[in-house]
Formats: sequence, structure tokens, C-alpha cells
Amino acid sequence: MTLEIIGWILVVVLFAVGMAGTIYPILPGAVAIYAAYFVYGLCISFEPFGIWFWSIQTAIVIVLFIADYVVSAWGVKKYGGSRASIIGSTIGIIIGPFVIPVAGLLLGPLLGAMIGEMMTGSDMNRAIKVGFGSLVGLFTSTLVKIVLQLAMIVIFIIWVINA
Repeated sequence: MTLEIIGWILVVVLFAVGMAGTIYPILPGAVAIYAAYFVYGLCISFEPFGIWFWSIQTAIVIVLFIADYVVSAWGVKKYGGSRASIIGSTIGIIIGPFVIPVAGLLLGPLLGAMIGEMMTGSDMNRAIKVGFGSLVGLFTSTLVKIVLQLAMIVIFIIWVINA
């Protein structure tokens, strides 16, 4: 097996891991996709990539990291959540899938936001509303990540084909 074939296999695997990271937040997501460019460069060639490629891809990664937090927080805030519910939702996104496999991906941010909101003295109805907002933020954030990470992959393919 040649280095070029190994490189392509690794690039595809990293792209798959990156896209899986949009759904399963413990996976590296955009970082895996970005790493695929280095694998391609090391195994095949860095020649197709110039300053514009790296600038565009880096900008997308930065937007992804900022948008991931901002969009999730927006969902909680839009439904009247406090800072504590945003923190609870974030903690829930991280630990939920480990505590409750599969269902924890949804229940983690929901329950985290609800617990955070109740810790500030809110009643159960408000906490449920804020918890729902955390799910709206999660789904919106996931959609944004899917679109931007697909854009990263498409830009890579276009750059390599046109090299």
C-alpha cells in the first residue's frame, strides 16, 4: 500500500470522524477535518494549499468554535434562561452521553439547563421552558456545524481537484 493511498484513507476517516463530531460532541469535529489537510499534505502534497486555503479554513474553524457556544447559549437565553442554565446545559452536553448513552445527548443539555435554572430559584415550568430552549440551541448549533464542516470538506475537494 502506497503512502498516497494511506493518506487518502486517513483523510476520509478524519472527515468521517469530523462529521460524526457534529452529532456526538465528544469527537473532535472541525479539528479532525482540519487535521485531514495536514495528513493530505504530509502523505501527498501541500502544494494545492496556499494562503487563501488556510485562511478560509481557519476562519471557518474559528467561526465554528464561537458559533457552537453562542448558538447553544442563544437557545437557552431566547427561552428566558439564566447564566446558570447556560452553564448547566453546557455541562449536560459534555457529560450526558457518558451518563446515559444515546439518550444522554438530548437529556444532558435539557436536564442541565433545567437544573441550572432551578438553582437560581425558578419554578419547574420556567425550568422546563429553558430546558426546551437548550434543545433548540443544540439542534440549531448542530445544523450550523453540519453546514460549515461540509463547506470545509467541499472547499478541500475543490482545492485538490483544481490543483
